[in-house]
Amino acid sequence: MTKQKIFGTDGVRGTANIEPVTAETALKLGRAAAHVFKNVSAKSRSRGRHKIAIGKDTRVSGYMLENAISAGVLSMGVDVLFIGPLPTPGVAYVTRSLRADAGIVITASHNPYDDNGIKFFRADGYKLDDKIEGQIEHLVFSGEIESIRPTAGAIGKAVRIDDALGRYIEYAKASFPRRMTLEGLRIVVDCGHGASYKATPCVLRELGAEVIVYGNQPDGTNINKECGSMHPDTICAKVAEHRADIGISHDGDADRVLLCDETGALIDGDDIMAIAALDMLANGTLAKKTLVTTVMSNAGLDAVVLEAGGKIIRTAVGDKNVIDEMLREDYNFGGEQSGHLIFRDYSSTGDGLVASLQILQIMKSQDTKLSQLKQCWTRYPQLVTNVKVREKKPFDQLNGLLDLVAQAEAVVKPEGGRVLLRYSGTEQKARLLIEGRDADVLEHWSKRICTELKNQIGA
Repeated sequence: MTKQKIFGTDGVRGTANIEPVTAETALKLGRAAAHVFKNVSAKSRSRGRHKIAIGKDTRVSGYMLENAISAGVLSMGVDVLFIGPLPTPGVAYVTRSLRADAGIVITASHNPYDDNGIKFFRADGYKLDDKIEGQIEHLVFSGEIESIRPTAGAIGKAVRIDDALGRYIEYAKASFPRRMTLEGLRIVVDCGHGASYKATPCVLRELGAEVIVYGNQPDGTNINKECGSMHPDTICAKVAEHRADIGISHDGDADRVLLCDETGALIDGDDIMAIAALDMLANGTLAKKTLVTTVMSNAGLDAVVLEAGGKIIRTAVGDKNVIDEMLREDYNFGGEQSGHLIFRDYSSTGDGLVASLQILQIMKSQDTKLSQLKQCWTRYPQLVTNVKVREKKPFDQLNGLLDLVAQAEAVVKPEGGRVLLRYSGTEQKARLLIEGRDADVLEHWSKRICTELKNQIGA
């Protein structure tokens, strides 16, 4: 019998009110998670009630899922601390701050508003390992805990934590040098009508910047809609319009960020990693002189870090894979091209606000414009194409596809290039990355491979 799965690469995600993102399954997840975390923390907690923090982004379906999950948690005799709306890294931090047994965040990150999802954090603010996810999954489907029904005073209580946002704001500010301010900087922020709509503008203003804010009027249905880091053209246009020094653009749950320099040019995760890693190497603060990134990052990043005396370790796609490698070897900086940046000296997960503050402090300490900082490295030509698919059939079962990929690799590899074809872990898409020295060659092979994909499994 095939093992039933509910967790993807980043928690549970899908269309809200369609399995597995339904109230019924959310309630079961709440019950299963409460049972697992209660047992995990029982050894370290001698007395006192168990508690789980629940946060969310700004999607209208968050109300439904928040109530369903909390009902499940309470039914297992575990208390609930409501802390949302709050960015995903804020939920991770407040979970630690409140000494909760676990944290749950209801978000579909960069997806459209009609999607939603559920992510879990351990008591230390890190994402769950596969073993604990497997235990929760097993309990959801097996019904093993159906007989566990606390009654009377043993049922959990729910409270709203009114100062959760304030706690996160103070924590984020603490990642910025104490004697430094942002005075004299004009910053445009696009919150994507998501969970950062209060936190990011507030932190920047309190640190002294002049802040112009967009995407800060969520209505439950406009999250990520033609704004935020999924639509970076918006922030680039606004920076030029306001003659700002920098633009900051978040996704729906603000665990990632894309920036824009004062000329209106986009600064992605690879740029941010190059700037920050070189600064950390120069200051002796990059643990083991190592940057952790994924197979999607540009090969130019390897070249500049190696030249500066550091090294790069690559993982599979997904910030969870980056964090797992960082924890395994005790590295302190890593990230993804998409804008997930993990500065482990401050945060246990990707944090778009903390990442922005690290770049701002480099700009301030070096008295340098962002457009000049990004010239520290040279990007190899890279082409990334997404193809919507109706099914995720193994690539080796598609006629001639891997032969095409091999042909493309034979052309680009001799010059330090590569070809990477994979399915998205969160969307019904195939993603193709081709990297090399000749943009025309990349375009040619990308078209051939993507046409073959569309012909065989295109949506």
